[in-house]
This record gives sequence, structure tokens and C-alpha cells, in this order.
Amino acid sequence: MIEDLADRYHEYLERWTKQAGDVPVGSFTKWSGKLIKKLSFEEFSPILLEYLEMVKRYDETVERGDTINDIVLKVLRDEAAQLMLTPPSVDLKSTPV
Repeated sequence: MIEDLADRYHEYLERWTKQAGDVPVGSFTKWSGKLIKKLSFEEFSPILLEYLEMVKRYDETVERGDTINDIVLKVLRDEAAQLMLTPPSVDLKSTPV
């Protein structure tokens, strides 16, 4: 995974350019209902690694049928937005409160 961080960052930059325009790193835009900052490689890398780990744990939790905390879902959505990714879909009606 570590070896493809640069490729993942270039994909992020391409998504950013297509969806928010070609602006300098550090610029802000509204995307998916959230104000997000165009990340530098140094900012992007830890967020991506944390997001990928969260998605892995989320998928495992769903497979087991465990309850998913709303805070976990919010963090997952927030990190996905920072990376200009669509988070895993969640059927909120079936999520226990």
C-alpha cells in the first residue's frame, strides 16, 4: 500500500481538477456538502491510510452484522469527502440507533 501512495495522490489530484477545478494546494471548495481543502501529499497520505483502514474495518463489521456507531459513519464520510471519494453506502434505516 505504501508504495502506491504517490499514484493514489495523483488520482486524487485528477479527481480534484475534474470536480473542483485546477486550484493551488491549500485552496478550499465545497464538495459533497462539506468544505474541504486541497491537500498536499504530506496531508493526503495519513488521511488516505486512515480512511482505507476504516473502510476495511467497516466492511468487516457489516459482514459480521455488527452494529455500526453513527460517529464512525460520520468520520468515514468526512474522510471520504476530504479525499473526494464516495464513502461506502449505508442503509441508515437498517442501522440500529
